[in-house]
Amino acid sequence: MHEIEPYYNWRHLYSPEEDAQSPFFGKSHSEFEFTQTIYNYYIHPQWDDYGSQTLYIKVLFCDYDEAFVIIETIGEWNDAIENDIMVLKREIIDQMISKGITKFILIGENVLNFHSSDDCYYEEWYDDIQDDGGWVILLNLPRQSGSEFLKAGIQRYINLVDFPSWRTYTPANLFIKLDNMVLKKLNN
Repeated sequence: MHEIEPYYNWRHLYSPEEDAQSPFFGKSHSEFEFTQTIYNYYIHPQWDDYGSQTLYIKVLFCDYDEAFVIIETIGEWNDAIENDIMVLKREIIDQMISKGITKFILIGENVLNFHSSDDCYYEEWYDDIQDDGGWVILLNLPRQSGSEFLKAGIQRYINLVDFPSWRTYTPANLFIKLDNMVLKKLNN
């Protein structure tokens, strides 16, 4: 797991450490000291800790004018024991919503497991952004994690999308592509 880095090809376009509105403003990362773990497995030091013991994130891009953010995730999404959605909602998402972000693209390729609890924080997140035309997309969950999301009924609040070619887009073009997908889904 220590070799899985957050996607870095957009670093020249956006850095959360340099964004004064980012929850990670001013944070520094070591390239050589591996201190964060998920179940005793070290992860790459570029991942950001937001308070969960099993799920880490990296804000890859944020556009306040277009009101969207792209966040990559790694680890085990554990709502049952760690209440990861509550911690994510309170520590990161609420701050972003307060800055005007209403459209969230989460990349879930590295979510190894998902353990559900209730869906109240997902519903709250949806309620917080829906009046502003907001949405949440979770991209490319592994099959087992995606099936657990579906079993929990969370797709009522989060759009699960398989889009493996996301890396070939610029952040703005990826946003346009996904926004059009959501609009098309709503119109059908």
